[in-house]
Amino acid sequence: MAFIIPQSYSYYSTEMAPSEVPPNFWGHMPEEDYYASQGVRNTKSHFQTPHGNIFTQSFLPLSQDIKATVFMTHGYGSDTGWLFQKICINFATWGYAVFAADLLGHGRSDGLRCYLGDMEKVAAASLSFFLDVRRSEAYAQLPAFLFGESMGGLATLLMYFQSPADTWTGLMFSAPLFVIPDDMKPSRLHLFVYGLLFGLADTWAAMPDNKMVGKAIRDPHKLKIIASNPRRYTGPPRVGTMRELLRVTHYVQDNFSRVTAPFFTAHGTSDGVTCPSSSKLLYEKASSQDKTLKLYEGMYHSLIQGEPDDSANLVLGDMRDWINERVSRYAGSTNVSHSN
Repeated sequence: MAFIIPQSYSYYSTEMAPSEVPPNFWGHMPEEDYYASQGVRNTKSHFQTPHGNIFTQSFLPLSQDIKATVFMTHGYGSDTGWLFQKICINFATWGYAVFAADLLGHGRSDGLRCYLGDMEKVAAASLSFFLDVRRSEAYAQLPAFLFGESMGGLATLLMYFQSPADTWTGLMFSAPLFVIPDDMKPSRLHLFVYGLLFGLADTWAAMPDNKMVGKAIRDPHKLKIIASNPRRYTGPPRVGTMRELLRVTHYVQDNFSRVTAPFFTAHGTSDGVTCPSSSKLLYEKASSQDKTLKLYEGMYHSLIQGEPDDSANLVLGDMRDWINERVSRYAGSTNVSHSN
């Protein structure tokens, strides 16, 4: 399916005044009309969790039976709107009911912008919504998948570890953040010095900014669109966020063997934000019997939102083939995934 990005956006400038920024990446077309043109129905809501109120969205196919549910998590500084919807909409057009939530500290959810001082709580907040939907009468008997992009992949793996056994049919990762590249790692000196302030500096946006967006997006036209997202966090990383990401990436690396669910993980070989070794190590160390690793030569970090259409469609095609095959293979099974 072609994903519509109006050509007028070729002239979009990140220098536009706020009053000139369209309400959505596709421009001024009413949301209901746009989603209908894509063959999906979108709903927006909020969900109260033990850790705060989170913004949620659903994307359902308009004219076909639902094969399974997919629960999606976005990356650092992003949200479930803007171009991340491209992933949600594509899956919905394939016959999947897609549910997504803005992480705490992101988008329209509660929390200090891009502060992730406790990733376990951040993951648990989204998981509480996902489980509420997954266990609902409408979807309880369908296969169910978790999907995470970039840092959302890290949160997704934490959700998997937090879930009861046999909750998830499979896991999908797009450029997951399991290993931080050396030039992106927070300075241990900075963390030590700020740590001497006994937590007072934890929320400070004071860590060096490594210009992640430019390293993530290969298509310059899409870079302009992503940069125009009014909800995207553009400040320096917060001290506590970088400290926690360093801790949690080490934690998941030590626990890859606990992964027994079928999974698909993908990385671009020219990813400058998260190491391709993230996907390689998961593939090598996971205990899953059904596991797939895809490495895309020359692609950057944002495999779907930020690559030229031909490359993005290649990734989407591989994802579609994988999930369709797992739905066919595991439909009706109650023993394909475990969280140990």
